[in-house]
Amino acid sequence: MRTIQGVGVSAGIAIGSIRVLDTADHAVERRVVDDPQAEVERFRTARDTAVEQLKRLRDKTAAEFGEGKAELFDAHQLMLQDPDYVNSIEDLIGQSRVNAEYAVNSTAEQYAAMFAAMDNSYMQARAADIKDVSRRVINVLEGKRGGAAEDGDGDSHIILAEDLAPSETVQLDRAKVLGFVTAKGSANSHTAILARTMGLPAIIGIGAAFDPADDGHTAVIDGTSGKVFIDPDEATLGEYQGRKAKYEERLRLLQELKGKPTETKSGQKVRLYANIGRPSDVTAVLANDAEGIGLFRSEFLYLESEDYPTEEFQFEAYKEVAQKMGDRLVVIRTLDIGADKQVGYFNLEHEDNPALGYRAIRICLTRPEIFKVQLRALLRASVYGNIAIMLPMITSVQEVRDAKRILDEVKTELHSEHVDFNEHIQVGIMIETPASVVMADELAAEVDFFSIGTNDLTQYTLACDRQNPNLGRFADPHSPAVLRMIRMATEAAHRHGIWCGICGELGADLSLTDTFLDIGLDELSVSPTSVLPLRDAIRNH
Repeated sequence: MRTIQGVGVSAGIAIGSIRVLDTADHAVERRVVDDPQAEVERFRTARDTAVEQLKRLRDKTAAEFGEGKAELFDAHQLMLQDPDYVNSIEDLIGQSRVNAEYAVNSTAEQYAAMFAAMDNSYMQARAADIKDVSRRVINVLEGKRGGAAEDGDGDSHIILAEDLAPSETVQLDRAKVLGFVTAKGSANSHTAILARTMGLPAIIGIGAAFDPADDGHTAVIDGTSGKVFIDPDEATLGEYQGRKAKYEERLRLLQELKGKPTETKSGQKVRLYANIGRPSDVTAVLANDAEGIGLFRSEFLYLESEDYPTEEFQFEAYKEVAQKMGDRLVVIRTLDIGADKQVGYFNLEHEDNPALGYRAIRICLTRPEIFKVQLRALLRASVYGNIAIMLPMITSVQEVRDAKRILDEVKTELHSEHVDFNEHIQVGIMIETPASVVMADELAAEVDFFSIGTNDLTQYTLACDRQNPNLGRFADPHSPAVLRMIRMATEAAHRHGIWCGICGELGADLSLTDTFLDIGLDELSVSPTSVLPLRDAIRNH
């Protein structure tokens, strides 16, 4: 048995076999082959296998996310069947007598460089696509399995990876993934946040203990303590099977709180909402009896797309969530791209300090053509439920006024087109910068609500990079400075008659529930799996 200590970022216990997820590019060896024609046939067989993999992915994606998302895999199939691409690989094998892996990799590099050099942003984005499909063929040639989202053996497993980007995490097949462990990452990364949203036990930061040779071995992971046991002995396995059963029993008992009011013994009521990243998360919201959605991270519609999502695509996503939630409030945060959430087709320049750079509302205000598409979709969807709009990364009153001016322009456009929308849609802001706290009284006069993003508020208040795992002891969200910021923002909101909540991860911290009740927060929005434990804590206050 080997014991590894990482950082637990999403509670729960998972026991199962390890599936190593290969997320890194590796050097491809060049070899001279004696029979080029046999090597060409080997390439064709691998190419056909890759196409079949893509077909399965396409069907799965269409069933879970709709036809719009599935179009990516249609495009990837066409790339693998493109005559120029195929001929280039086969000619290289025949003329240079090289192995198929090398020929595929060389052709991919050549095509990717050609796409990257084009002026058109859409064609530049195809560079990543050609590398992706080529890596798929190389993996087949090398006998490697595909990613966790596309395994065909039906077995459930624990994902082990060097790192996972947010866009990779959201594509994990929840039906097959028991939990995940990564070598890198931080507790406040959006990948960790997504793990909690998905209800998956997760551990990050195991560092040099990451070993691809663990693929197929049995593991036990504890998302609370951060412990990983590779090939556990009988005593350890028995202990954690018992703990897992108790944890699941605790979850079962919490189900009895469904339908009961979220209020303290003295009658103080708090609205208990949930955070989501995509429409399919609403299932977990309803299953855990959340009273609304306090944060719909709309940027994941962009992270999962190969190009700017259209107005119609966004409209259908917002409409679906609004309809499923009925009369319950759905707070949708406008595009929050930037910092650790990078999207290639936005063509954002490299920044030495992206957390302080060109992101969120700053992109929306300087690229209104993108912002307006989202606002049109949001307004159109507002007639199908109780939608509110929330603006992220606000630092000044002028930013709010500029955003509202663009919103008014969109309303005027929709009026002229005789398109219905909620004329009185709520508009709120994220309080996640010290500047927004200092200006809270002035900002409260401009909006309908505040929602405190404690992850970034902690980062900016304490000057600690939330992505840096070496700053864990310094980036303390329990800091009196952070808690004082929360109190100041809440009191300012109440002075102006608007409500104030928390949508950051700190809202689910049960050690702070009493503090938040004392501050007088009106709403707490947490991951769906945290709703019932938090309701239990509030009802026992």
